[in-house]
Amino acid sequence: MEHQPLEEISDHRDDPSRHLIGESHAIREVHSLIRYAAATQIPVMITGPSGCGKELVARALHRCSTRSNQKFVAVNCGAIPRDLLESELFGHEKGSFTGAIAQRKGRFEDASGGTLFLDEIGDMPFDMQVKLLRVLEEKQIERIGGTKTIDVDTRIISATHQDIDLAIAGNRFREDLFYRLSVFPIDIPALKHRREDIAPLIRHFLKDVKTANNVQCDSINFSTEAMDILTKYDWPGNARELRNIVERAALLFPKMMISERQIASLFRRRASTMPSDQADALPSSYAGTTPTMVTSEPDSEIQFADDGSLVDGFDLRQHLMEEERRYLLSALKMAQGVVAEAANLVSLRRTTFVEKMKRHKIERKMALNPDAYQSTANN
Repeated sequence: MEHQPLEEISDHRDDPSRHLIGESHAIREVHSLIRYAAATQIPVMITGPSGCGKELVARALHRCSTRSNQKFVAVNCGAIPRDLLESELFGHEKGSFTGAIAQRKGRFEDASGGTLFLDEIGDMPFDMQVKLLRVLEEKQIERIGGTKTIDVDTRIISATHQDIDLAIAGNRFREDLFYRLSVFPIDIPALKHRREDIAPLIRHFLKDVKTANNVQCDSINFSTEAMDILTKYDWPGNARELRNIVERAALLFPKMMISERQIASLFRRRASTMPSDQADALPSSYAGTTPTMVTSEPDSEIQFADDGSLVDGFDLRQHLMEEERRYLLSALKMAQGVVAEAANLVSLRRTTFVEKMKRHKIERKMALNPDAYQSTANN
């Protein structure tokens, strides 16, 4: 349909394209919808699969709105126990229940004047949906145990990965609440339906990883063949999964051109269970396999004779020990010394990671010590 020029209807404070990366028609349409919604105070419901960036859209909408100088408060309705959700949203008075040792404001009060983001609204218990509907209609809340009515001026943005139509049909979600929340719907397609966004997302994630983790990944690149694989892959985890792959690449292959061979290690946590139709997008040399170690140095480190055989004196065990030690140290540096996070980065259990640290005589303080990055394995 025809739209009037955005500048005529929107007093936006920011540009959504600065925060939502992509070049696809779908993302450009989301940018447009954000700017239209930002010019109003109406409730917005964001839908899309897990990992597609629904909270990023909500935050971009807030930044573009007239409420941008006020708070953005996010609540994951599916992550809070049902008996605590009411207190979380509406607050409570001292002594209103066991453990209520002081008065506490709820998220609606915290976000008054700003934006309240209700993530995974489809997981909200049915009885809480009734209370939420009343607040939306009356724009007033009462704390648990309180008698005072409190006015709230809160813009509501909600999000869900669920099929709300099915939830309504199954009596898991109130239809009247849906109409209150979804006055302005925004749907984000899965990454497999906007493959032209993969390359710009990779560039963005590389910059983000460098800033957040102080990782030197300026010269990381994916070869044409590797990019072809990444573009054809269906990304069931969407942008969140892509970011995970980019972070792993920054850790395992610093300052390298990442080829088809090295893509294997980047997908190792998913490769053994990857559906056959997606495995076809990966090179046959590793589709369906789970490699445990891929060297992070150029092939020239392993010397071969003219006939393809290894030169005399090559010690495979020593080489793998050096590689393992380098990976452990790199993971610790990226995780800033947090062992549990470092273990997760290289797909190991924390106990296994600690055992390997002991074997290589690695201490957490080495994570910030450049001298620790020398590839010297234990004797």
